[in-house]
Amino acid sequence: MSNKSIRLLLSGGGTGGHIYPAVSIANQLKSISPESDILFVGSYGKMEMKKIPLEGYEIKGLWISGLQRKDFYKNLLLPIKLMVSVFRSFFILRSFGPDVVVGTGGYASGPILFAAYLLGIPTLIQEQNSYPGITNKFLGKIVSSICVAYRNLDLFFPKEKIIITGNPIRSEIINTNVDKSKAFDYFGLDKNLKTVLILGGSLGARAINEIIRDNLNWFSKENIQLIWQTGKSYFENYKEYEGKSVKVYKFLSRMDLAYSCSDIVISRAGAITLSELIGVKKASIIIPSPNVAEDHQTKNAEALCRDKAAVMIKEKDLQKSFITELDDLISDSEKIEQIENNLSNIAIPNSAKRIVDEILKLSKK
Repeated sequence: MSNKSIRLLLSGGGTGGHIYPAVSIANQLKSISPESDILFVGSYGKMEMKKIPLEGYEIKGLWISGLQRKDFYKNLLLPIKLMVSVFRSFFILRSFGPDVVVGTGGYASGPILFAAYLLGIPTLIQEQNSYPGITNKFLGKIVSSICVAYRNLDLFFPKEKIIITGNPIRSEIINTNVDKSKAFDYFGLDKNLKTVLILGGSLGARAINEIIRDNLNWFSKENIQLIWQTGKSYFENYKEYEGKSVKVYKFLSRMDLAYSCSDIVISRAGAITLSELIGVKKASIIIPSPNVAEDHQTKNAEALCRDKAAVMIKEKDLQKSFITELDDLISDSEKIEQIENNLSNIAIPNSAKRIVDEILKLSKK
């Protein structure tokens, strides 16, 4: 592809699962076209407003929030917020003059992509999940291209717009030069013992933290080490369990080292986390959150399980199934190897480059 400079507007936020893909796309474009101008659009008060400037990019905010399913009264301002955000989106688009507008999910993506469509600017959405939410189902009808990570999404989107690219993940995670001994030294763990990495997302997962806490004696008896990311909401409640073979973290800054140390991973089923597991080819026990829109985490996990590339336990079954499934997996090296092979078969490499290639194509239209 040509490395001509373009003006790209990216919108993604609310969670790391929307922010990191957008940053990966921006970084990929900059790597091949350093002169390109990139602007982010997010939601006031959301994490992207702090995270994106730390990555070296400018961001503008919209006064927008999502539909509250549990508190109806919080939705009363939503129509006004949508109207204000669409008008502000027109102003941002007129001022910046992007060649292409890309949405990776989050509340701001809807208004900015809708406004771009009305102005005739080429648009693209990057759908990370195997089951799209309401906003992306609507946007899929009007955007120019749809980059996806799962097959069979023509059930929800126009087939002719779909490009299978995979989900872009942070380049530092797929660090093939990691010295495994140094990785164990970094965490203060024994390289000769089995190690489990526990991930509950940036905020944390109560059910996962509780099942780990309740079974610490089992892990100790089996000589299994833990790298335990509790999430920032739960760290204060669980930091007391830190020990020689249990390392407790609010947040893991060196995910490449954490993946390198681990024999298996216990995790939620967010789209980007699953893409990372595919990218680093780690066997995992997936515990989908039941508290997300459209139950998309369960659908993500089921898609992986259909390819025999993970083990899934529903949250309601944790008490009766967790230790049985965990012991069955971690004690069976052949099963772990088979899962790793299956992950290799479904991996889509160079996802960010594939998406940027499509962006550059759109910029010529």
